[in-house]
Amino acid sequence: MGAIVISQLKTFGKQVQAFEVIDGQQRLTTFQLLLTALRQVAKDVSPEYAAEVSKHLLNEGVMENAPVERFKLWPSLVDRAAFTKLVDTEGVGAPAKYVIEEEEEIVRPAVAAHAYFMDKIRHRVCPDGVFNSFRMEKLFEALKDGLAVVSIELEGGDDAQTIFETLNSRGVDLSAGDLMRNFIFQRAVGMGQEDGSLLADELYQTYWLPLDKWFWRTDETRGRLTRSRLDWMLVDHLAMKVASLVSAESLYDIYRRWVLEKRPFETVELELNAIAESATVYRKIAEQSNDDPLGRFGKFAKAFDVSTTMPLVLFLATDAKIGSQLVDALHLIESFIIRRDICGLTTNNYNRFFTDAIGKLRETDGDKIFLLKLLLSAGKSDISRWPNDEEWQHQWQSRAQYKPARQSRIRYIFEAIEAKKRNAASEIVEIKTDLTLEHIMPQKWREHWALAPTAGVPEGEIDIDLLGRESTRDGKVHLMGNLTLLTQVLNSTVSNGPFSSKMPALRSQSALVLNRELYNYESWDEQSILARGLKLFEDVKRLWSGPVVEKASE
Repeated sequence: MGAIVISQLKTFGKQVQAFEVIDGQQRLTTFQLLLTALRQVAKDVSPEYAAEVSKHLLNEGVMENAPVERFKLWPSLVDRAAFTKLVDTEGVGAPAKYVIEEEEEIVRPAVAAHAYFMDKIRHRVCPDGVFNSFRMEKLFEALKDGLAVVSIELEGGDDAQTIFETLNSRGVDLSAGDLMRNFIFQRAVGMGQEDGSLLADELYQTYWLPLDKWFWRTDETRGRLTRSRLDWMLVDHLAMKVASLVSAESLYDIYRRWVLEKRPFETVELELNAIAESATVYRKIAEQSNDDPLGRFGKFAKAFDVSTTMPLVLFLATDAKIGSQLVDALHLIESFIIRRDICGLTTNNYNRFFTDAIGKLRETDGDKIFLLKLLLSAGKSDISRWPNDEEWQHQWQSRAQYKPARQSRIRYIFEAIEAKKRNAASEIVEIKTDLTLEHIMPQKWREHWALAPTAGVPEGEIDIDLLGRESTRDGKVHLMGNLTLLTQVLNSTVSNGPFSSKMPALRSQSALVLNRELYNYESWDEQSILARGLKLFEDVKRLWSGPVVEKASE
């Protein structure tokens, strides 16, 4: 079964001799679960084997703290409740004070593994549903005598983490989060143990246990890489701390070198507390609650796919110590990105741009919000500039914004406009249903919204003027002035139908202020689109501010 690495813990008096498992936890735990499954099957078909197996699962005799020391293996907090209930069926696991509350409706891996092993063992010892005593005997002997491990016991000067990494380099790759957790807690184990548990367990329960929840195991994709939420949070946390780009592949190496060389934390607890602060912020962003500014920013970041802002947001919400000014800071970032997006400016430099801003903000003791606005306003090239009102209006009115891949962004902008209009009208009713985008003049306008031929052009000849007018209309269909939100999807026949049926259908969506305003239009053409677009621009100009305006030199 390969090598396991252990380190002896100091024990006294009646305490059972104890070792910390540096490497081999999964193998030892899995083997114990296999034995518990064998014992459970044996109880029904061959009780004498069940009694023998129990000797390899639980200690007997004199011990100082029996609730803990009777277990051959004492797992970490997150697995302890499920594991001990399976091993100690009569005692129903460890006492409550030694375990944590399990997540509801979550099947622990230990429980799933135990069920899997029981199924395999039953099929092995009861082929065709008939118990085979010979197979039971051979299986028991194989597990008792046929498996071996090499036990490596560390001495005082050995580096447990280096040995752990070396042994694991040949097996299944551990996640960056796993490596960082082990690296941190290997430096905490020197605190010793108390009442049958490592004192480092208290640090684990306070700071890392929340990161072992299923929420953090959910995969998220950035670009071409898919990682757990925990790994991405740690990437952003480290990028925030070092104010530099950090890749998911090099996360652990950079973190380890940073901690050992720079020694940024006086204690392991302060190191864990810093990660916990970032995790709290990251979770609020991910949960996207409208009641929290970070949650609202999370909705924006998802709609515009700008995870590149996360290190800067973590800094502003933690290390920057700006308190209630966080709302203003998030608004500046959102305005910067939305204006650039409407103008079609690149996002390629965002990761470096935002991490560089962290370093500059960290160096100042002055007004960080004002400095942030100056930093965002300082760009002159297309990769970093913040469009002013004039450029933004031009692009808003002339650039086709609607594309299927951009729907989430446009919907976010229109939802913000709708919310602003509702606040202005003192309407506090929240729209619960999902909103969809709709073209007022349909994309397939030629069937029911056709332009009239040019007068005087003989039949059969090319109508150059008509072609020009059709081209102009094609260029207006995807402008912001021709888009709106709906609380329900229009029937396709209405959606592409003539003005006489399409406009009443849109106006009927009176739950939205955006659509009530369509009553002001008796017809709908290119000029209507531009006029409505201009009115919408007046709203968005107040919603998302522009850069600092340079004063002309006297």
